[in-house]
Amino acid sequence: MDEAAVQEAKLLRQVNALIVAHLRGQSLGQAAAAVAAATMTPLSAADSVPDNHLLRLVAKGLAAERAGGAASAFDSAGFGGVVPTLGSSAVDFSVQDARGSSKSFPKHEARHVSDHKNIARCAKFSHDGKYFATGSADTSIKFFEVAKIKQTMAGDSKDSSARPVIRTFYDHMQPINDLDFHPESPILVSASKDNTIKFFDFSKTNARKAFRVIQDTHNVRSVCFHPCGDYLVAGTDHPVAHLYDVNTFMCYLSANPQDSSSPINQVRYSCTGSLYVTASKDGSLRIWDGVSAECVRPIIGAHGSAEATSAVFTKDERYLLSCGKDSSVKLWEVGTGRLVKQYTGSVRRQFRCQAVFNETEEFVLSVDEQNNEVVVWDALTAEKVARLPSGGTGAPRWLDHSPTEPAFVTCGSDRSIRFWKQTV
Repeated sequence: MDEAAVQEAKLLRQVNALIVAHLRGQSLGQAAAAVAAATMTPLSAADSVPDNHLLRLVAKGLAAERAGGAASAFDSAGFGGVVPTLGSSAVDFSVQDARGSSKSFPKHEARHVSDHKNIARCAKFSHDGKYFATGSADTSIKFFEVAKIKQTMAGDSKDSSARPVIRTFYDHMQPINDLDFHPESPILVSASKDNTIKFFDFSKTNARKAFRVIQDTHNVRSVCFHPCGDYLVAGTDHPVAHLYDVNTFMCYLSANPQDSSSPINQVRYSCTGSLYVTASKDGSLRIWDGVSAECVRPIIGAHGSAEATSAVFTKDERYLLSCGKDSSVKLWEVGTGRLVKQYTGSVRRQFRCQAVFNETEEFVLSVDEQNNEVVVWDALTAEKVARLPSGGTGAPRWLDHSPTEPAFVTCGSDRSIRFWKQTV
């Protein structure tokens, strides 16, 4: 019994050190100091804990717990959940008033890879960067394989199998608003103005229709899978995000909506699923606890009275990048809601669009409607480092960057889809 007590005490000390390190990593220094003092945990013990170690352990534990329970609908099809890969930010945004020279954005070449029959409204890369899909006002979804696009760009287009569009899905009655890929299964999900969320299995070469459908009560503006793949959060014309269990289609709403009264333009999970963010038409951002669905950080008027059109977490979950129709891109500290940086000098007032990081988080990319360009900033210095003519006849409406390599896709008003990759 004495040995058991000793082991339990050692474990408790480890847990306390993990909690202190986690709080410090979330920029909650006062809370970390209070826990350290209350549990008599030396701060030196927390110094040796790797970044996000507690989150990694919790993610693994939850995955093991799910594995011991009933198999989900996707598990039974041969696809399991995934423990999210946690990355640390390539850029230390905690550095205040960064000085010095900005990084140069590498040269990129673009290829016009396809067209929709109407405005191309959204684009999304898969988590492994092997595929991307685009959604249009013509109600169709085009599905692309990145390797085949690269073949055509390298001059291998004589091979008929190298056609970059490998599938087109037709199953919506109104325009597509957003897309997302399941973190593990070959499943693409779409959100539409027809009040539906549809699931497409892209492993089946002949499939053109959805194999599952969620009927929502509102225009579905945005969708995002939880990193475990078992849940899907949707932003709609309703002011509160709709959280769906993808196996039962049960819908859950937060009991603490924080007086939100405006439609949600975009919703995105953090890489561990511990948080999600909503960007609303009233210009506000709200950060929500990914487990309890409680609002933990409202940022009211983040983009003034203009619409907040996008929001995405950094890989370390400490910061949030947002974009709005006030023509600003802003970086916020998650722990405090403090504005850290602004990326200015491009115009976005008419269309719903987004700002994104590149795969290393060293650069921020968005679009300039007025000059029909892709604009790139150094993420740390906030200096504009590139302006890339879009190549289209109309302003780009959407941009998404590959999570794994220096490549991105643009699409927009001229119905065209362009793939950009770094030149050697």
